[in-house]
Amino acid sequence: MKQLFSLQKTSLALLVLTIVLAILGSIFVLEASATESFETFGNQYVLLKQHLLGLGLGVISLSLGMFLPHKFWIKASPFMFISSLILLVLVFIPGIGLELNGSKRWISVFGFVVQPVETLKLSLSAFYARWLTHHQRFGPFLFITAVCTGLIILQPDLGSTLLIATLATSMYFLAGGKIKNILITLAVGIPLVIGLIFSSSYRRNRLTTFLNPESDPLGSSFQIRQITLALGRGGLVGQGLGNSSQKFAYIPEASSDSIFAIVGEELGFLGSTLIILMFVGFITLGFKIVNAVKDPDIKLLGQACLVWIGLQIMLNLGAVVALIPLTGMPLPFFSYGRSSQVMVFLATGYIIGLGRKTKTKKLSIT
Repeated sequence: MKQLFSLQKTSLALLVLTIVLAILGSIFVLEASATESFETFGNQYVLLKQHLLGLGLGVISLSLGMFLPHKFWIKASPFMFISSLILLVLVFIPGIGLELNGSKRWISVFGFVVQPVETLKLSLSAFYARWLTHHQRFGPFLFITAVCTGLIILQPDLGSTLLIATLATSMYFLAGGKIKNILITLAVGIPLVIGLIFSSSYRRNRLTTFLNPESDPLGSSFQIRQITLALGRGGLVGQGLGNSSQKFAYIPEASSDSIFAIVGEELGFLGSTLIILMFVGFITLGFKIVNAVKDPDIKLLGQACLVWIGLQIMLNLGAVVALIPLTGMPLPFFSYGRSSQVMVFLATGYIIGLGRKTKTKKLSIT
């Protein structure tokens, strides 16, 4: 009974932390998007309104994740996964897929722009949670993962390709897959990634920029240099909320991929560290809930959701502080982007619901 009460309190703490992160994210989307929104639409609040619409949809998806039976996601996983693959194919169909800056990553559905790779993160997690808990056949696992990553790299989207491949490999390991097979995957995968980087001038420039940020200060190095300037201006305590100068069209994609640079400039090292600690707390609370679950497929899906969200956080923050090349990965709860926002909220709701439903017979805990 004591452990049951503790899990329910942990779920409540995770819900409160999610709300706090979502509110902070909305504040910084307002901060970072005003200039871009005004220059594009003539109104500084257009992107904020779209973000808040995504937040509203996110609240609905959070509720679905919390209150729908957890076995629903496992049982529906084949349909979800096939639907995601179809959506990934549709991005290449003229008239349905949308192309931006040479990338085909979006489709238009009833007036809404959807990024199919975001739906794949959950559907693949649910599909593998169902499949890998029964067997870990390496050949089929490798084939399915290759199909998914192949469709994504054709868009092209190397950042999401790496995330999906890492997520799949993590699930294979968590389900009890052989270490030897994982090492084989890495031995094949790393040269492939290197080959993909050098096969594209755009990716080569990203790597060159990472290794030498001074190589092209007004071209390929511009974004990372402006991010670095923003973080440097932030210092220890920041310039104060609303006092960022880099948000005035100096940082490309300031409201999405680079939003944490605005956070760093306005809140400084101390404020940025506090938000990073919130993310650490989010993942820690999530694993405390998930690891108490005995049902293997439900548990594996919860673990996968946390690995996916954790990877996005690390890839985004790592790129902002120049530990890794820029990947275009959105920061959960902060970056503008409705598809990512909705799916992260849905996964979060699933995890919160695990702690709330420990009394059900199908969801037993240790």
